[in-house]
Amino acid sequence: MNLDFGVSTWLWTSPFSTDTISLFPKIKEMGFSHVEIPVEDPDIIDATVVKDALRRFELKPIVCGAFGSGRDLTHDDEKIHQDCFDYIEKCFELCNIWDAKFLAGPMYSAVGKARLVEESQRKIEWNLAVKNLRIVCQMAEKRGLSIALEPLNRFESDLINTCEDVVKLIDDIGHPSAKILLDGFHMNIEELSIKDAILLAGDKLIHFQVSENYRGTPGTGQTRWDDIFKGLEEINYKGVVSIESFTPDVKELAGAVCVWKPLAENQDSFASDGLKFLKNFTLPTRN
Repeated sequence: MNLDFGVSTWLWTSPFSTDTISLFPKIKEMGFSHVEIPVEDPDIIDATVVKDALRRFELKPIVCGAFGSGRDLTHDDEKIHQDCFDYIEKCFELCNIWDAKFLAGPMYSAVGKARLVEESQRKIEWNLAVKNLRIVCQMAEKRGLSIALEPLNRFESDLINTCEDVVKLIDDIGHPSAKILLDGFHMNIEELSIKDAILLAGDKLIHFQVSENYRGTPGTGQTRWDDIFKGLEEINYKGVVSIESFTPDVKELAGAVCVWKPLAENQDSFASDGLKFLKNFTLPTRN
């Protein structure tokens, strides 16, 4: 199975701005073919300059959205829905400029919205997510794009935690632009079987993020990499496997994702050692 590998700039810095292209030469030299660009604030990104840097360093982009409390499609305030639509439209514009094929992220709700709510309230928010994501899909379709919806673990979302959850959400949305992103870190917490979850996603899976179970360097923890790669092989996965983790040096981001200490000797070794492990991993020989 031939896979392409990427890395998120969140591993080194936040927020992504035009100046973050200074990471591109290093990312390319390490051997990555793709770079994940998390768009926290579209207004600090010169899309043309970034496009030129992507071309110069022969990197392909994956665009990820950032969905805080002000970008919550399940909020009871429709103005917040509109703010989220406006933000997503800007992200879609960046996708088109950079020739990215989809926008990824947990755009159904706000990250960190994790509460014990009554089933009636959960139903209200589920229906809002379905209604508003159908609108997002229609926006994406007009631009020739898809969206990749990402389940989060229970400490970061109370709406979509598993692949089964996101498949049901997509079924309810009922639009072909709705696809799936799975993240091995969240799956280590929520899934009974990582492999079975990948098989359930099937051809709707268009992006896959990885780190260790403790959000560290791939290959250094307890993750069932054999299950990940078996699952991807069985669905004939054609997307990118991308390392996503975070630096404790950016305090606001580190606080949001609860990274209180370094997870590797340094962020460069995190990326390079993780890529080496992923490229060299081989499935156990079947008897």
